[in-house]
Amino acid sequence: MDVLSDVVAIMRSGRPTSARVVWHAPWGQRFPEVRGSAGFQVILRGSCRLITSGAGPVELGAGDVLFFPHGDGYGLADAPATPLAEPVCDPTADAELFVSGFVGNSGPATVTLCGGFRLDPGRAHPLLRDLPGVVHLPARAERHSGLRAAVELLGREVEQPGLGAATVVPALLDTLLIYILRAWFTERPEQGGRWAAALADPVVAAALQAMHQEPAHPWTVQSLADRAGLSRAAFAHRFTALVGRPPLGYLTWWRLTLAARALRETDALLSEVAARVGYRSEFAFANAFKREYGTAPGRYRRQSA
Repeated sequence: MDVLSDVVAIMRSGRPTSARVVWHAPWGQRFPEVRGSAGFQVILRGSCRLITSGAGPVELGAGDVLFFPHGDGYGLADAPATPLAEPVCDPTADAELFVSGFVGNSGPATVTLCGGFRLDPGRAHPLLRDLPGVVHLPARAERHSGLRAAVELLGREVEQPGLGAATVVPALLDTLLIYILRAWFTERPEQGGRWAAALADPVVAAALQAMHQEPAHPWTVQSLADRAGLSRAAFAHRFTALVGRPPLGYLTWWRLTLAARALRETDALLSEVAARVGYRSEFAFANAFKREYGTAPGRYRRQSA
């Protein structure tokens, strides 16, 4: 696993959702703030306006992609002056994997593909916390070929679900999210925060890759520095400046994040979970877990059931 794949795999809880909607002008829709979630909108056909607080309307066209990593509220409308209708669904309660719908009147149509991911708000990866409230990727024919392909496949599957759609759609949603993040970090590294710089830095990226590939390995600052090709002091300073945590501090955080996921999603014995994330004794693992989560691993598992 690479760092970006790990972030996507670890951040979700529950099943993602998606919807393909045909909006007929005049139309306007408010999408409420939903903390503990991330959402996206793709304009498949037509045009509309993005309405956010504190900023003027943004014109969107076919192929534009929006990503809301923090669950911020927003509105979409056919024109800036069109009133925004209140939401008719609760994205935190509606459990449909994919739906299609028609909304509005008899005017020109705009087709959107939207979706959402439920997140564990207390365990968001810092890579996501560094992102702005709205990530806007304008359509560009010469770029984002992978993103366009994922959008096309997902839109087709949601419009006409085939055999195995319940497996295909979540995989495509994860793929779409990877392409969105990849495109943003490639095109707008200056707006991606420290983590965009960390992933672009060959020294820090090499250390992160090592920790994510082998979290149970007995890494030291020196061994990570050797992997990155720097002196111990230079590596530690560079890693901390870009990631926001010392190397072993990040490693501990990542190990315990993986452990929490294993406790939630598997029936593995505590000793197995401890060994899987690099702890030689269940006692040491339990102490570290309690410092991070404020509760013992066994109790955390019972509370998460």
